[in-house]
Amino acid sequence: MSPIDRSRRDLLKTLGLGTIALTIPGFNLFAGPRTKAKIGLQLYTIRRQIEKDFEGSIRKVAEIGFEGIETYALPGNITLENAARIFKDAGLKVFSMHTELPAAGTRDAVVKMADVYECDLAIYPGWPQGDKYKNVEATKHMVGVYDEASAFLKSKGMRFGLHNHWWDFELTDGIYPFYYLLDHASKDIVFEIDTYWAKTGGQNPATVVKRFGKRAPLLHIKDGPAIEGDKAYAQVPAGDGSMDFPSIVKAGGENIQWMVVEFDEYGKDIFDGIRQSYSFLTKHGLAKGKI
Repeated sequence: MSPIDRSRRDLLKTLGLGTIALTIPGFNLFAGPRTKAKIGLQLYTIRRQIEKDFEGSIRKVAEIGFEGIETYALPGNITLENAARIFKDAGLKVFSMHTELPAAGTRDAVVKMADVYECDLAIYPGWPQGDKYKNVEATKHMVGVYDEASAFLKSKGMRFGLHNHWWDFELTDGIYPFYYLLDHASKDIVFEIDTYWAKTGGQNPATVVKRFGKRAPLLHIKDGPAIEGDKAYAQVPAGDGSMDFPSIVKAGGENIQWMVVEFDEYGKDIFDGIRQSYSFLTKHGLAKGKI
């Protein structure tokens, strides 16, 4: 039983409703925070399965009920054109692309990918950590780099976004890098808040999502202990770990356009894991899919 279901059952007992209420058709005590956000999947989640059977893996994602997908750098033997065809045949919209930083030497590839996928949003995932936020001066420099990338993509009818990891929300040289970017980078830049990594970095994810407001239309949804180090990768389906997704959805409200399910690692069957995450989000009205 997930923590949400357990607390829900305990509250029902307190109210004197007990298990009877659980059997009433349409009864949903968990009916507070709701969103019109769609459910997507970051394909990095199934990277190992994609290497073995790309088309079959994409079909499984569609069958679960996902509305769309966020891409990563697919294996070299999968062409953009073939990938786009398979996505479209499966009824999956490419709503976001994780790409290299659009700079000299990579810009044309990002624009081509956008054209083939019919997607206007390129997200820089920010991995690995490197020295880009090692101090205030380095972070200021990255503001200029990101502003330039955003301006270029805007000239092509596209949007540029940034994705966080735990270090983006840790105090460094007196600043929190992602908050600094929010306050100083171009207002055209959008943010994809990985709620799990925000918590791992010591932040309250709901507070983060509320502060970013409309600038954060995409949220990454994963669960687990949210403890730095190897334990951070002991990830579990949404609702089975330490994350408080109802408070996150309440904080984001109508600003949330996509709830993006992701596992960096999972010790069991990955399709079962993402199916459980999908069911948790739809069952509790936190996002909507096709099923």
